[in-house]
Amino acid sequence: MSAAPELRVDRVACTGHGLCATLLPGRIRLDEWGYPVVDDPAVARAEGERAVTFCPARALYWSDRA
Repeated sequence: MSAAPELRVDRVACTGHGLCATLLPGRIRLDEWGYPVVDDPAVARAEGERAVTFCPARALYWSDRA
């Protein structure tokens, strides 16, 4: 049985738009420079898919747990 995917941020690709924190309040917060911090990467796909889809930098992605 495979583990549920986790929501991740590609720190190199991210440009700090902050849309992800708007779309997933309580799951993603912005650090002091405006970059996202995923507090709990075990986000339900139905909940996180919108943020992944609309990320302007395409920096949010799903990753299988290692």
